[in-house]
Amino acid sequence: MLRRSLLVLYGSQTGTAEDVARRVGREARRRHLKTIVTCMDAYDKSQLVFQSVVVFVCSTTGQGDEPDNMRQFWRFLLQKSLPKDSLASVRFSVMGLGDSSYPKYNYVAKKLHRRLLQLGSTALLPLSLGDDQHDMGCDAAVDPWLENLWREVLALYPLPPGLEPIPHSTLLTPYLRLTPASTVTSSSHPMSPSSLPPSRAHPFRARLVANKRVTSPNHFQDVRLITLDISAAKIRYKAGNVLMVQPQNSPTAVTTFLSLLSLHPRQMVSVETSDSNPLPAALQGRFSLHHLATHYLDISSVPRRSFFDLLAQFASSEREKERLLEFSSTEGQEDYYSYCWRPRRTILEVLADFPSAAADLDPSYLLELIPALQPRAFSIASSLAAHPGSVQILVAVVEYQTHLQEPRKGVCSSWLASLDPGATVPVWVVSGSFSFPLQPHTPLVMVGPGTGCAPFRALLEERNSQGESANMLFFGCRSATADHFFATEWSEMVATGMLTLYTAFSRDQSFKVYVQHCIEREGGKVWQWLEGRKASVFIAGNAKRMPQDVQQALQSVCEKWGGLDPTEARAYMASLTASCRLQLETWS
Repeated sequence: MLRRSLLVLYGSQTGTAEDVARRVGREARRRHLKTIVTCMDAYDKSQLVFQSVVVFVCSTTGQGDEPDNMRQFWRFLLQKSLPKDSLASVRFSVMGLGDSSYPKYNYVAKKLHRRLLQLGSTALLPLSLGDDQHDMGCDAAVDPWLENLWREVLALYPLPPGLEPIPHSTLLTPYLRLTPASTVTSSSHPMSPSSLPPSRAHPFRARLVANKRVTSPNHFQDVRLITLDISAAKIRYKAGNVLMVQPQNSPTAVTTFLSLLSLHPRQMVSVETSDSNPLPAALQGRFSLHHLATHYLDISSVPRRSFFDLLAQFASSEREKERLLEFSSTEGQEDYYSYCWRPRRTILEVLADFPSAAADLDPSYLLELIPALQPRAFSIASSLAAHPGSVQILVAVVEYQTHLQEPRKGVCSSWLASLDPGATVPVWVVSGSFSFPLQPHTPLVMVGPGTGCAPFRALLEERNSQGESANMLFFGCRSATADHFFATEWSEMVATGMLTLYTAFSRDQSFKVYVQHCIEREGGKVWQWLEGRKASVFIAGNAKRMPQDVQQALQSVCEKWGGLDPTEARAYMASLTASCRLQLETWS
C-alpha cells in the first residue's frame, strides 16, 4: 500500500504561489497525510524519484520566466541526461498562477507540466491555470482544482478505518511559530556580510544620496529619481539589470498594528519551524516585535483568503467569526472580493474591523497569518560609466483613492519618497527581462513611455560612453512640462547625434497622442531600421494596453512600409520575437 504522504513544491516570486501551496499543505494535514511543503530549490532533487504524489504550484514572472526559488530545480529537470522514464513512479498535479494580460500567460506552469510528462510522470489532473484578471482572481481556478485534487488523492490514500479528517475548528500548528524571548531594549538590523555579494538573504544597505522629484510640483503624479551610493558594495550592474529593494512599513502603520494586537514593541521573539526547511535569513536570531512589524510583516497588503480562514479561529464574537469564515469560503468569494480587492482594504484595516479576533489573536501565529513583506523590483535607470559608485532608479509614488476614506499608498514607493539623504536602503541586483545585443553596433529601437524609459536611459548612457549612435527612442508622457523625464539629457544626445528621439505628449493637444501613433507616423524610418539595418526592438512600460498597441503599430508598419499582408506581417513579428530582436519588459 502506498505510504500516505504528499510533497508540495512551489515556485513563488511575490508570495501568492507559496500561499496556495501552504493551503494545500494545511488541507493535506487535515486529511492525515504526511506532508512536506517547500520551494522547489530547497528540495533535495535526488529524492523526487521516491515520491508517489507531488503537487506543484508555480507562478510566471517577467516575460515567461521562472520564479527565483525554482530556477535550479527547473534547470535540473531540463537536463538531457535524465532518462525519459526517470519519474515514471510519480503522480503529479500542476497549478499555475498567472496574468492573462501578459503575452506568456502561465508559461512556466505549461512548460513544467509538459516536461513532467516527458519524464514519464502521470498527471493526476489536467493542467490547472489561475488568472489574476478573473473577477475572483486565481482562486476561481484554485478552488475547483483543490476539490478535484482531494478526490484523486483520497482515491489513492483512503482514510484508515475509524479516522476522520481533522475538523476545521481545530488549530493546526503553524509552520513558523513565534516564541517569546527575554526582553531587551533594542534589536540590530542585519547587515550584508562583506564577504558575500548582496542578495535577498544578505542585502546591502545603500546610502541614499539624492531623492529628487522629477515631475512638476502641480502634477498629480509624484515620480522620484533616487540615487544610492553602492561604492562600498560588491555590486556591478549593466543596462537591463534590476535593482531589488526591501521596503519597510511606515512608523504609523507599525504603531497601529502593535496597538490593535496589544503587542509590546520591545518584546523580543524568535522563530521555530515545524518542518525541515531552514529559516529565512531575516527570521534568524532574536528580534523585537517592532522590528518584525517594520521589516518583515506585510501589514499593509490586501489579505488573502487564508488570512480570514485563520483569523476566524481567534474571533470570540460569533458574528465576526461567521463573517470571517464567509470571506474564506468558496461561496463567499463575491463578498470577499467586494470587501477586500475592490477598495484594496489592508490587513491593518481588516484587523480594526474585527476587534474580537485581533484582541484574542495568539501572537505565535503571526507568521502564519500575515505574509512576508516582499522586495520590489525597479529597472535600473543609470549606467556605471556615467555614475560610478552609484545606482539610480525612477520611482512612481503610488497613491490613489478608493471609496475608503484613507488613500491607498504603495508601501515601497511611499517609503522611498519619505527618505532623506543619508538614510539606508537594503538592495541587491538581479538580471532583468531584457537581453540587449552582445554586438554593440546593433541599431536599437526603444519604446518606453512613462517610467518605462528607465532601462533605456541606462542603456543610452552605456552606449553613449561606447560611441554607439544607432539609437532610436519613442518616449511618451502626459505633458512636455509635467512629466517629461530626462528631457535635458535626451536633448543633449539628440544634439550630439547620439539619439533619434520621437515624443508623444498625450495631453498637450485636443486629441490624445501615444507612442504607437508616433511609430505609425514614422513608419518608413522604423521599417528601414527594422529590415534595412536589422535593428532590435525593446518595449518597456505598463502591461495594460501599451504593449499590445505598440506591437499592433509595428505590425501596421510591416504591412504599409514592408508590403506584407497581415499573415506575413504577423509571421515577421513572430520571427523578431523568436530571434530575440523583439523583447518586452512590462508590469501591472
